Amino acid sequence: MLRRRGRGAGAENPVGWVDEDAPPEEPTGESEDDEAAGAEDTADSSPAPDRSGGPWDVSEVSGREGYLDLGGILLPAQDGMEVRLDVEEQTGLVTAATVVLGGSVVQLQAFAAPRSEGIWGEIRAEIAAGITRQGGTADEVPGTFGQELLARIPVRTPDGRSTHQPARFTGVDGPRWFLRAVFHGPAAYEHDAAGPLETLVRGVVVVRGSEAMAPRELLALKLPQGAGGEPPPEEEEEAPVREPLNPFERGPEITEVR
Repeated sequence: MLRRRGRGAGAENPVGWVDEDAPPEEPTGESEDDEAAGAEDTADSSPAPDRSGGPWDVSEVSGREGYLDLGGILLPAQDGMEVRLDVEEQTGLVTAATVVLGGSVVQLQAFAAPRSEGIWGEIRAEIAAGITRQGGTADEVPGTFGQELLARIPVRTPDGRSTHQPARFTGVDGPRWFLRAVFHGPAAYEHDAAGPLETLVRGVVVVRGSEAMAPRELLALKLPQGAGGEPPPEEEEEAPVREPLNPFERGPEITEVR
């Protein structure tokens, strides 16, 4: 079974390490003001999102049959996929859905956004600046979902060595919502390997709701019907999974295999 990397030493590595023993990159010497200016430039230059092939707003689909209902996200069911829900330990809130398919991983989160403009350009610049401060790299390139980040994030292997792990940050601005998808494993750097997960992300339906929400507020997720209540004890004892630069505290995972 493919498992996500935990926080502590000795946790399993699901996607493979790259550039072993590579030291963190030297600081660029850029000031926070320079980074902020770069973020503003990126946000201003972002093209309008193209959602002609998805992801979809709930108003754009005719029903929910064939989807795994996670509340703020409807996930298209596919044979062979494994779904893990990241749960905030203190509150029990589900903060993200992680899908394992074809040897790669994608983490999905949906957020509220302003009615008048998208937020991916601004968020993308903030993620890139944060990775650079940590000693990694983040290159902005055009991709399947528009502008995205190809990142190499500094991490430590279970045996304590420093290396970099590839990750691909993508985002889609929708009507009053924003969907973030972060790819790991071969899907982060191989076009063919990314295909199945990209198709899945294209099929995601976001359920924003009509209530007032602050921009960037996380859309609540929930356990799918019939998934049960509390996770088994062995799941609770595992180290919580954390994504780089993820602002949400995450704890035990609940797994469903389709």
